[in-house]
Amino acid sequence: MQASPPLLAAENLACRRGERLLFRRLTFALRPGEAAHVTGANGAGKTTLIRALSGLTRPYAGEVRREGALALLDERSGLDPDLPLGRALAFWFGCDRAEGAPAIMARLRLDTLAEVPVRYLSTGQRKRAALARVLGQSAQIWLLDEPLSGLDTASQALVSDLVRDHCEVGGIALIASHQPLDVPGMTRFAIEDFAPVGEEA
Repeated sequence: MQASPPLLAAENLACRRGERLLFRRLTFALRPGEAAHVTGANGAGKTTLIRALSGLTRPYAGEVRREGALALLDERSGLDPDLPLGRALAFWFGCDRAEGAPAIMARLRLDTLAEVPVRYLSTGQRKRAALARVLGQSAQIWLLDEPLSGLDTASQALVSDLVRDHCEVGGIALIASHQPLDVPGMTRFAIEDFAPVGEEA
């Protein structure tokens, strides 16, 4: 039986933080090969949106539809801090994808750090390691929360390359970021465009 194509969609989505309604009536749909860049000020609701789309939190109103495996990048690397980086990443690559691990680590400039425990990596190195973990998951849908934070210029450009490559093979990406990305055809919206103005969701 053929698997359904990946899909990430929201319909009339509304989310709260505590008693505060952050946004409402947010509707979009991303299909194979499509990416979206979500912008917004600190506290506007970008991370809350990512968490709702990933299923970590329930939206206040509306519906999330998701078809396909999901990889999430947020402030946590998702890697065991006590393990050497190579072993920590091996958990995510699994036996069937282990052969591709050296190439991914080299592309993300991590190949010389395989024996370094994750806890000793710098901020930028941990972010690149988290990106390697996302690649190792081979998920169809990427949710990336501030993936450029803490990265140097070359690594920021690499993130755009990774998103482009992912979409070229039919993947979906939604990126919440203050900083711009160079991904042709990517749609953009500001979370503030859906902020409530004296009304309930």
